[in-house]
Amino acid sequence: MRVLVTGASGLLGREVARLLLSQGHTVATFQRRPSGVDGVTDFCGSVTDESALRKAVKGSEGIIHLAAKVSFTGRAAEFHQVNVEGTRRLLHSAHAAGVRDVVFVSSPSVANSGSAIVGLGAGPADPAHAHGSYSRTKAEAELLALAADAPEFRVAAVRPHIVWGPGDTQLVERVLERAGRKRLPLLDSGAALIDTTYVDNAASAIVAALHRMEYVHGKALVVSNGEPRPIGELLAGICAAGGVPAPSWTVPGAVARVAGAVVEKAWILAGRKEEPPMTQFLAEQLSTAHWFDQRETHKLLDWAPVVSLDDGLAKLAEHYGGYGLLSDR
Repeated sequence: MRVLVTGASGLLGREVARLLLSQGHTVATFQRRPSGVDGVTDFCGSVTDESALRKAVKGSEGIIHLAAKVSFTGRAAEFHQVNVEGTRRLLHSAHAAGVRDVVFVSSPSVANSGSAIVGLGAGPADPAHAHGSYSRTKAEAELLALAADAPEFRVAAVRPHIVWGPGDTQLVERVLERAGRKRLPLLDSGAALIDTTYVDNAASAIVAALHRMEYVHGKALVVSNGEPRPIGELLAGICAAGGVPAPSWTVPGAVARVAGAVVEKAWILAGRKEEPPMTQFLAEQLSTAHWFDQRETHKLLDWAPVVSLDDGLAKLAEHYGGYGLLSDR
C-alpha cells in the first residue's frame, strides 16, 4: 500500500518509514525538513498548513501520524496549534482524500494525572487532568482522532512509552549531556519502577497497528518493552553505554516537582527556547512508577518486542562506544 508518515525526520518516524519500505510499501513522508530516509518521497511542510497536507496525503491508502510539538516546556498555544489543530487538519485532509486507515501516534501521558501507574492498561485520554501542555494537547488530539473512526475511515491510537535508541535526542543524549556535567540527580534515590520502549519495538508495533486495523480501529493501545526497571538502574545503563558516570546524588521527588513547576514558569516567561533543567512533568516521570500491562496490546497487534532492554543498551554502547570508555577510566 501507499503510506504517508508524518514526522519522519525524528528518531521514531525514520524507523517507521524504513520498516514500511523494507516490507515493500510505497512510502511518502511529511515534515518540516527532509526525512533523510532513502527511498521515500519527501513532502516538506507543517501540519498547520492544510494546503501542504492535501498535497502530501493525495493517493495515500494509510497514514501514520507522528508529527507533533514535543517538549517539556513552551507556550500552550504553540502546542495546541501543532498537536490539536494540526491533527484536525490532517484528519480532514485524509478523509477528503479517501484515505482508509490512520494510525495516530500518541503517548501514555494522555491518561496520566501524575499518580503512579502499576500494571494498568490504556485508560481513556483525559486532557482535563493530564499534566503539561504536551500531554494535554496530545490527549485532545487523540480524542479527536478516535472520534473520527468509522467503518470506511479507520483510526487507531498507539501510545509508545518513553521511546529511546541510538541518536535519540529526546532522552538518551539529554541524559548523557547532563550526567556528564554532573547535573542529573536521582529523584527519591532512583527507585521508581518504569518501563520504556526501544525504538525498533515501537516502530514495529506502530506498523503492526496499520496491518491489524480490522482489530484495533477505534482503540488506544500502550506499547512498551514490558520490562520495568528502577529508573536509577536504567539511567546507569544509558550512562554506561554513553561512557559517562551514572548520577550518584539524590533529591526528594516532592522537592523536584515543586522546583520544576517554578522553573518551567520562569522559562516560559523569559521566552527561553532550550529545555529547562527540570519541569514538574519531568520530575513526576523521574520519581513515579509507570509501567503497563501489555497483554491486550500483544493480542490485538499479534506483536511482541524483539529487542530486549539489555540488547537495546548493548546497541546503544555500540553506537556511542561507551562500555569500553567507561572501563578504561
